[in-house]
Amino acid sequence: MSNALTTGSLHRLLGIAPDTPMSIEAMCRRLRPVIYPVPDLSPRLEEFCLSLHATMDSLGIAVRSPEEVAGGDGRFPAGTVIFAAGIFPSELLAINRVSTLYNNIIVGIYDEPPPLTPDSLPQERLDAIVGRLARDMVHLLIFVTERSWTICTMNGGVVTFNTPSPRREDVFSTLVPKLTAQVVPPRAEDIDIKEEKLQTGTREFQAITDDFLQCSALWSSNGGLLTHTSTEGLEYRNDFYKRIVARYLDQRSGMSYGFFARQMPVTTLPARMMQNSEPSRKEEREGWVEIRVGEKRFLVAIPEVSVITTRSGCKKHDLDPRHDLVEIGLANGRAWLKTPEGVSPSELKPSFDTLTILAHALGNAFTASILQSLSSKAPFARQLAQEGASMTHWHDYPSLDLIPEGYYLHGQENPPVSCSTPQSAAYSLLGKIEALEEAINQGEEYRGDAHIEPHHGTNIVGTLSLTQTAMRLNPLLVPER
Repeated sequence: MSNALTTGSLHRLLGIAPDTPMSIEAMCRRLRPVIYPVPDLSPRLEEFCLSLHATMDSLGIAVRSPEEVAGGDGRFPAGTVIFAAGIFPSELLAINRVSTLYNNIIVGIYDEPPPLTPDSLPQERLDAIVGRLARDMVHLLIFVTERSWTICTMNGGVVTFNTPSPRREDVFSTLVPKLTAQVVPPRAEDIDIKEEKLQTGTREFQAITDDFLQCSALWSSNGGLLTHTSTEGLEYRNDFYKRIVARYLDQRSGMSYGFFARQMPVTTLPARMMQNSEPSRKEEREGWVEIRVGEKRFLVAIPEVSVITTRSGCKKHDLDPRHDLVEIGLANGRAWLKTPEGVSPSELKPSFDTLTILAHALGNAFTASILQSLSSKAPFARQLAQEGASMTHWHDYPSLDLIPEGYYLHGQENPPVSCSTPQSAAYSLLGKIEALEEAINQGEEYRGDAHIEPHHGTNIVGTLSLTQTAMRLNPLLVPER
């Protein structure tokens, strides 16, 4: 993991808690699992749970009984990961015993194959997974068969291991990261809402709108861009659990996956290169942050950044720009959101990926600042100041030959955390510094980065417009002229 920024800096810049585990070893130390009792457990699931228990013990993860963990009211404290194996009647669901809606991860484990086929389209696969999550009120699915076990996550990720019981390496490298942080929408108290402050009638906004619409049209036939799963179409056990799902999703009418975004132009100051003998500041200057790029150290000014992006739940392949675009920003470590003129703020929800989007925007500004210190004519810094940058995220991976020239790849070796987690935002920012370091070492022009998120998707961020990026990544879908 990159040491470009300290954990204290990540906390100050993005609001990420200083004790957030970034390595898998740290994630193991933080994990607090219990095996939830089931009325009737099949022999296969009993064997799987015993093996999972032993594997976690070997990793130093203490699996405790519900009686040891639950409070006087029978509820599990925040931070507990609950493994619920088997089929439960509604009155015995683990969701009934959590202390908080957002700080307990429930893992459903089933003696059956996953509800997928090799021919399932990405959208069909996602809808099947989300439908089961809502039906059983869990956050993660594990399906066990005679020959394999499969993990399915809320973001549509599917990982199958060809062994009937969990191996130590698979639990360590794949399952533990998925259990470390919960997929949750941005909390209202973490974002300042600026109602109807996004002006949609300007020439600048019209140009941005055109870019979004052309981009959307080019992606519309790509099955990797998961569009929308409506909460109304899901099967619920009863209205009570339907209301819980609505609360969990902050009253969203559905979930869409991926985003398009345009970072607004930002002028950056050249970073100051620090001498190796110069001591690091325990408390960096207000408005500045120390960043390491390889063996070099830079003192970089922290600008305010802003981004026009798609709202949560909209159909990315069929955008309505005046209703589906919002502006988000970051100033002094605090996020804000501007809603469009004439649209009720209650209709608009910030993307689950808000913090990750802002981390990319801030990372772009830091990159431009460092490049300016190395060359006053750095093209990336000039373009960021004049035109901004684009960001495209979808739940699939491009062929390496489709990655634009001057865009540097990173993230393949990161722990496979889910979107909307603080780790995802941190890896986006830290990885961008790694990409910059590679460009500098190669003596090549830096134009952007391709952030691969294992078991999740890809972020393509850089100087190409959204439309240019879509054309590059969807060459077979671009109409002949």
